[in-house]
Amino acid sequence: MTAENSLGRLDDDDYPAYTMGRAAEMLGTTPGFLRAIGEARLITPLRSQGGHRRYSRYQLRIAARARELVDAGTPIEAACRIVILEDQLAEAQRINAEFRRAEAGSDAGVEQATPTDRPV
Repeated sequence: MTAENSLGRLDDDDYPAYTMGRAAEMLGTTPGFLRAIGEARLITPLRSQGGHRRYSRYQLRIAARARELVDAGTPIEAACRIVILEDQLAEAQRINAEFRRAEAGSDAGVEQATPTDRPV
């Protein structure tokens, strides 16, 4: 692996760069919390060759949101479901925005191609 390839991963939100201990430390929680949200299928960490859990930045953001809800008194299973639904809603909104932009672009192209002076 070259240094250039290695550095490119620093920008990759999906690269599993963090060990369980480091992830728990960054979130201010315990490894048990990370195991619990894994069991609830909120996140599925990748495994190293030695079988150790590895987390990505994206997974840490998801875990942080679950922790906020749990800290506010939401049961962990409910917090995981809420985070899953929030993530699905954000993805649906992103897709809808793309469709709207594409539709607006195709409508603009049609308007430009349509003559404005029509014979009577």
